[in-house]
Amino acid sequence: MFAVLVWAINVITGVGTPTFAKAASLTPDEEAALIFQREEEKLAHDVYLTMYEKWGATIFSNILASEQRHMDTMLKMLNKYGVEDPAAGKGTGEFSNAEIKKSYDDLIAQGNISLIDALQVGVEIEKIDISDILDVLAGTQKRDLTTAYTNLLDGSYNHLQAFQDASAAQGQ
Repeated sequence: MFAVLVWAINVITGVGTPTFAKAASLTPDEEAALIFQREEEKLAHDVYLTMYEKWGATIFSNILASEQRHMDTMLKMLNKYGVEDPAAGKGTGEFSNAEIKKSYDDLIAQGNISLIDALQVGVEIEKIDISDILDVLAGTQKRDLTTAYTNLLDGSYNHLQAFQDASAAQGQ
């Protein structure tokens, strides 16, 4: 009982209060990659949401849920390293990065042509994601980032296969 009382007094007064180590800092390249990946995951999410609303194809809603988890993973890493979220307060199709915004607009235009085109947009997004994730994996040695990116990569490979299978089933 006495030990608990001493601990409580120390916590209240700040004596002996444990300090928590701050997460190791990111290199400028790691920070830029993390910011980019957050928005790239949002791009995939937003395109799949829009394509689901347009075409009603289940594949888009299924992968949309996964893309939300990918966005959440990137947000967790941003928060861990104290990096501002570029997607904060942004609605569907809104991005901080002008190049990602242009890609979004181009992909939506392509996907609005037909369901086959929308599925091909999914293939294109996942191929780009895979390439970009491989690049950022090569640029970090941090275990938490490596784990997060590897999980994203596994998801992108699965999504790519799903879109390719759906495209084949549609006769392409």
